[in-house]
Amino acid sequence: VDVAVVGGGPAGLSAALMLARCRRRVVVVDAGEQRNRQAHALHGYLTRDGSAPADLLRLARAELGRYPTTELRTGTATEVSGSKGGFEVRISGGPAVRARRVLLATGVTDVVPRIEGLAELFGRSVHHCPHCDGYEYADRQIGVYGPGPSGVKEAIAMLAWSDDVVLLTDGRPLTSMDRSECADLGVTVRDEPIVRLEGQDGRLERVVFAHGEPLARATLFLTVGQREQCALAAKLGCEFNADGVVVTDEHSMTSVPGIYVAGDASVGEQFIVVAAAEGATAATKIHASLWEEDLVARRANRRNRSIPGSGSAPGPAAGSR
Repeated sequence: VDVAVVGGGPAGLSAALMLARCRRRVVVVDAGEQRNRQAHALHGYLTRDGSAPADLLRLARAELGRYPTTELRTGTATEVSGSKGGFEVRISGGPAVRARRVLLATGVTDVVPRIEGLAELFGRSVHHCPHCDGYEYADRQIGVYGPGPSGVKEAIAMLAWSDDVVLLTDGRPLTSMDRSECADLGVTVRDEPIVRLEGQDGRLERVVFAHGEPLARATLFLTVGQREQCALAAKLGCEFNADGVVVTDEHSMTSVPGIYVAGDASVGEQFIVVAAAEGATAATKIHASLWEEDLVARRANRRNRSIPGSGSAPGPAAGSR
């Protein structure tokens, strides 16, 4: 095919849609492990604010189904080998795909602390992005989980949504400077180890500590980092920055020719609307790079046909539909 898209989230599906409209043959490999699959709703996406993430994916897949050059495969891409113009993508439980270009849209995975009760609340009242979910807790009891400077920064940022913000360090002490900064801005600090989170029907109610009184909270925002969803970019030799994110240029191209990355797995803001936009942008650049090659082949084919006795039979140019 022309392009193998690894990852069936907003970035991958948006890229596939744009490539399909450029009449490119595309295979999308989707393992069904989207970062927000546990979220109750997505926010900040014009016309889709408050929609369930699953509904967005369902509509996107239906739209792609109208394009005959696009195929959706369920599975995990286990390995990518080859080079620009001739990659091979191996897929669990199915045949490999040969592609001229590869777009990695595999996203990231949030690091989630192992606290009793958190898993049942994650995506419902325990979140990682205040821009995505902070509005729903305006003027309510907000907790921020995170030791060190990142936790302090997040707790202070949450004051934009509520004056009642408590930073939870889970047994790890803050520096006197960090503690003073929190006090100056009205952020309470609880540094006792956390035993469990309690709540019902996905709604957080209180945080229970190893000692001290439980803390009533309506939500908890995590600031403990993230990691790449899969190791394909690293195995291919793509360059990473100090934060462990794949480095790309303004065209979503990595340091490995023919390999592109879009969405949360690349450098940039991590919003669904941004991921979809990055996918569309990457698709246009991928098509442009393919079209350059197609034009070379088209010119060569036309020259061969114009030479008397060349023996070249007329045929479609590479990349034509």
